[in-house]
Amino acid sequence: MTKATLTSELKAAIRDIPNFPRTGITFKDITPVLGDGALFQAAVAQMAEVCKREQIAKVAAVEARGFIFGAAIAAFLGIGFIPIRKKGKLPFLTRAIHYSLEYGCGELESHKDAFLTGERISIVDDVLATGGTARAAARLVQESGAHVAITQCFLEISLLRGRGALAPLPVCSLIQF
Repeated sequence: MTKATLTSELKAAIRDIPNFPRTGITFKDITPVLGDGALFQAAVAQMAEVCKREQIAKVAAVEARGFIFGAAIAAFLGIGFIPIRKKGKLPFLTRAIHYSLEYGCGELESHKDAFLTGERISIVDDVLATGGTARAAARLVQESGAHVAITQCFLEISLLRGRGALAPLPVCSLIQF
């Protein structure tokens, strides 16, 4: 399947849910893509190609829907997967980063021993909106001594300019709205 065909099929499969999670927001529901084995596999394969090209050692993905794509990409390539989770969800010694959200603040954690110095890491999330969460994940990886080679997302909402918030990190999105 060509990239143009894949993009077209993915966009056709994604549902718009008006006024979710609150009034005025149109939620992009990706579950139809996840439920279509061939389409999901093609999306993961395309995202995995980016990791292969960037010579990624591990995929680090953000809780929760980032795990869906991140774990699948890592398994597809036979490389490590690192979960980046909300505070208090990891059982071992952790490294944490505080960050600002649109309506408050958040904290992300990874295990202290998750990344090796100099390792090339791909940060994966399902959606890139404002870029705040991905930027926090990148800082977490960088503070561990590893190198963020690329930040990937399945879907980018271009209007919210998350790509700019991640500069100068390279960003790759499979589809854009």
